[in-house]
Amino acid sequence: MTVRTTTAQAGIRGFRVGDGPPLVEAWRRSAPADPVTADRFRSLVLLDANFDPEGLRVAVDGDRVVGAAYAVRRMTPMAGTDLEPEQGWIPFFFVDPDARGRGLGRRLLTEALDWLHGHGRTRVDFSSYTPHYVLPGLDADAYPEAAGLLASLGFRTLYEAAAMDRSLVGYRLPDGVRHRLAELTALGHRFATPADDDLVDLVALAGDHFGADWARAIRQCLAAGTPLDRIVVVRDPSGRLAGWAMHGAYESADERFGPFGVLAEMRGTGLGKVLLHLVLERMRARGAHCAWFLWTGERSPAAHLYRAAGFSTTRVFRVLRREAAR
Repeated sequence: MTVRTTTAQAGIRGFRVGDGPPLVEAWRRSAPADPVTADRFRSLVLLDANFDPEGLRVAVDGDRVVGAAYAVRRMTPMAGTDLEPEQGWIPFFFVDPDARGRGLGRRLLTEALDWLHGHGRTRVDFSSYTPHYVLPGLDADAYPEAAGLLASLGFRTLYEAAAMDRSLVGYRLPDGVRHRLAELTALGHRFATPADDDLVDLVALAGDHFGADWARAIRQCLAAGTPLDRIVVVRDPSGRLAGWAMHGAYESADERFGPFGVLAEMRGTGLGKVLLHLVLERMRARGAHCAWFLWTGERSPAAHLYRAAGFSTTRVFRVLRREAAR
């Protein structure tokens, strides 16, 4: 069978009805380290309140989808009324392997950037868009050509995010954690699965101290039916909600850990370590073979806590930014 190769003159246009299935298939061929399914594409892109079909630039050669670049800007605020009018994002782009080497990736990205610029966006990030990022940023080890292309278009690294995993095969709650749990409980701290009424404080804690996206993720997953026993909360002796840890919050992925947070003034007390391990214990009890997450600072205190709990870095992502004058 002859494989038709794509010419440099592949057409680029906005997303149309019928593009979804061939776009998903082209994505799988183009980014085998990060394939997508039709339902994930639907939830992360097509059903996003900020999705604009013209922002999803699709490259076609005859009846074949051979690439895409997705540009998005806020039409609905993450919280309050802030539409971040100077900010745009490119959550993903790809080119079919048979279509590479002819400048198609540059054309797609240039059209995506021009589209954002036409909507007043002078600052563009790859690819840390919330609430529906596909990956935290660029894995330059997996996609070195993409790294070079983005750099040539003026994208510079803001910071790096680490994805981590740990096996839960044979996991048991460490004796030191069990001892610290007993000490904290004796001091009046209370670790528990939240009741419905606790969710008001939990969403407020996440939103006020950690960001609107975490509050949205918690609210959304619970409204969609995620059981409350996926969460452990802790209240301090005064009754204040001081932290929480959970799993299964994102895309119903039961082995995905997080979000997870402890009030700043309570860090260093062991609350975070106990919360982390209590959730790992629950995950193992549910039959999970591993725990993983996508995003923490490579050198952050949280990363140190994760490593001490047996996590190791599996991928590193560069969060990139391009700034241009109006």
